Amino acid sequence: MNTRFRTLAYGMPLLALGLALPAHAQDNDEDGSRANNVIIVTAQFREQALQDTPLAITAVTADQLEAKSQTDLATIADSAPNVQIRPQTAAFGPSVSASIRGIGQTDFNPAYEPGVGIYIDDIYYPSLTGAIFDTLDLDRVEILRGPQGTLSGRNSIGGAVKMYSQLPSGETSGFVEAGYGIRNKITLRAGAEFPLTDTLFARISGVSKQQDGYIDQLDFGCVYPAGGGDTFVNSAGQTVEYNPAGGEPRVVTTDDCLVDKLGGVGYQAARGILRWEPSDSFDFTIIADYTNEDRTVGGQVLDAVSAKTSSNLLTPGGLPYDERFICGPFCNYQVDEQSAGTFTFANGNTLPLAAVKGSNRTTYRGWGLSGQANWDLTEKLQLVSITGYREFDTYFAADGDISPARTGYGINNLSNWSFSQELRLNIEATENIFLTLGGYYFEQSSVYDSVQDLRYLPAFLYPLQFRQPDTVDADAKAVFANLAWEIVPNLNLNAGIRYTEETKDQRYFRYNLDGTINGFLDPVGVAYGEGYVGADTQDFDNDGNVTEEVRALTGGVASYAGDQIDYRVALDYRFSESFMAYASVSTGFKGGGSNPRPFNAFQLLPFGPETLTAYELGFKSDFLDRRVRLNVSAFLNKYSDIQSAVSPCPGVPAGYENPSACRVNLGSADIKGVELELFAEPVDGWTLDAALSHIDFQYTEVNEAAGATLDDPGTGMPPWKASIGTQYRADLGSAGSLTPRLDVQYQDETFAGFQGTGANRLVQTLPSFTTANARLTWRNEGDDLSVALEVTNLTDEYYIYSSFDQRNNNGGRIVSPARPREWAVTVKKEF
Repeated sequence: MNTRFRTLAYGMPLLALGLALPAHAQDNDEDGSRANNVIIVTAQFREQALQDTPLAITAVTADQLEAKSQTDLATIADSAPNVQIRPQTAAFGPSVSASIRGIGQTDFNPAYEPGVGIYIDDIYYPSLTGAIFDTLDLDRVEILRGPQGTLSGRNSIGGAVKMYSQLPSGETSGFVEAGYGIRNKITLRAGAEFPLTDTLFARISGVSKQQDGYIDQLDFGCVYPAGGGDTFVNSAGQTVEYNPAGGEPRVVTTDDCLVDKLGGVGYQAARGILRWEPSDSFDFTIIADYTNEDRTVGGQVLDAVSAKTSSNLLTPGGLPYDERFICGPFCNYQVDEQSAGTFTFANGNTLPLAAVKGSNRTTYRGWGLSGQANWDLTEKLQLVSITGYREFDTYFAADGDISPARTGYGINNLSNWSFSQELRLNIEATENIFLTLGGYYFEQSSVYDSVQDLRYLPAFLYPLQFRQPDTVDADAKAVFANLAWEIVPNLNLNAGIRYTEETKDQRYFRYNLDGTINGFLDPVGVAYGEGYVGADTQDFDNDGNVTEEVRALTGGVASYAGDQIDYRVALDYRFSESFMAYASVSTGFKGGGSNPRPFNAFQLLPFGPETLTAYELGFKSDFLDRRVRLNVSAFLNKYSDIQSAVSPCPGVPAGYENPSACRVNLGSADIKGVELELFAEPVDGWTLDAALSHIDFQYTEVNEAAGATLDDPGTGMPPWKASIGTQYRADLGSAGSLTPRLDVQYQDETFAGFQGTGANRLVQTLPSFTTANARLTWRNEGDDLSVALEVTNLTDEYYIYSSFDQRNNNGGRIVSPARPREWAVTVKKEF
């Protein structure tokens, strides 16, 4: 196999088994120097040392991941500068929000594109749903900061996370790991590889994780029995009874009033890899995987309610939606259904409301199949083919107020399949010029079938109950080229270009729960927006106007089509063996579409792509005999046509602007920042790693019609973020070794949206926090048996990592607290 182009990982791993953390090799030369302290990455389509790559990259290995007790994608991002990946609130199901350098995506809806590309062995994973990956059996991960429009393609405008799995090498080896911890945490992991023939190798791995949740779901009528006399002082200064006689009935019969423990873990996955190497010039790898997740919904609590609660927002027991339902830091009064009832209009007319029953469990099931072929056509020509297919479906329900008020409830079913094919031709044109030419095709289809019961709407018109089984079909095609040229010794040019075409069709449906078309969301005789084609049954008059028989939404399609040229130019110069500096300019984009959540045809607003041009300066250095590594980067991002969620929808006629949830191109901004990563080994066995980042967001142009101002903060990243970790391996001779480790992370106050509109609009933030993890690991003398005690959130810090604020719609502010202090003991045996 041509070593200049040989990739380090192949095919697609189990999507649920993926990711790692910053790490550094520790091998020494015979003379004791650290010349082999080299991390190999493939960010530029060929193998390069991390310190030779003119990109801001956090390189990660599985050993460091294990040492830091980081078991999923979210905790991995804690140690990477200007990277933020967090689980979402229960309203968004098993999804994440992801941003790099302040650019990304928070909404899982399949009509929106992620701003951070997630790649598993060079296969693009197209959704934020199901992206909370476990970290089993990885070789490495590369977190690329800054737009990757040429190297990775569309929707990597903020950056990319590239995971690479451990591949069978022909050896016979394996491991078994078992762990137990707080709240009945049980973890099992195992993996093995073995040769089937002299040219065919296999590897299998699996994981199972179970744990009770950390948020108590309590029965309000049990905690405060109706007529029990317990009182509180409300926001108006009045002393009122929590649950007067005739109020909320008791449901559970246990003394602790516990319905369930939310935020639990229930996860199983398995993967098999076959790798065939019939000759030195050809290899082929195929991977199959299956993932099953079944757990209670994400842990969340109510921490604020609207100060303008409507008098119509009453529980079935007649209680207003107010402070009485704020339970505490780790509990809520969530209910998992909407009761049947009747809404009475001011004129005395009534509207029957059907019961809607859901569950407090979230499920995700997915499988995938992929293959990668590497063929050295000649010594200087290599063809690479990467093919992937996968499917997933997920179910989740959300109590919109997590209280007995039952003001809003949603039941969500999302399914997706995707297929991708990539071809690369790697060419060694001369001894100093390497060229990659390629083509890419991607296709996906999603069905987002949602039932919504919204009873907080009397302030607008009347309660809404509807089903919207919308579909989204999308594809993309691209061609690309990348050039690596050593112009003169120590001076290198890396340049790339990519042309992309993409399309997206969104088909809308708005039904009543009985299957008839909902007349409020989709009335007859309403025109539709730009780029939208109504249902096939529509009629027009002689002037082309829509007749009154036409429905503007149900059965209609909103189509988006776009193309983009992205480029990247990077120059680097190695001043010495230990110091390299670089400068680059690169671009990226995220595709457009149409509002996927219109409450009427007037809200069917299109939004265009957002684009980014990034300028970056940096250096990479090793000194003190490679005992210290310091990498620094500074960047300026010119961010244009920023896609942002707004409410109410701009430009919508009076009476149709609420309820609303729209996305528009809000404006343009400059994002400036600096990042530092440090690794040191002051003495043998003692290591220190640290990261520091700062970011500044400033709008330069805004869409004033959407209510934005130039002074608005950006989203997604704390202004300051820092982490530091240290460990020391103490040699105990024949008794083995003992390694204590401590990691500390700090995150600054972070913008989390607005409360209110117009002159009353207030900035909402997530408070800053500092948290620590600790681990103590014993290993036997043969280094094949280990026992580890780990404690996460060592100081039991209470902090919030996400929020969902519905106070603009007479709802409440729902937040997701991080897990409290947890402990676990793990035993691992390698063979």
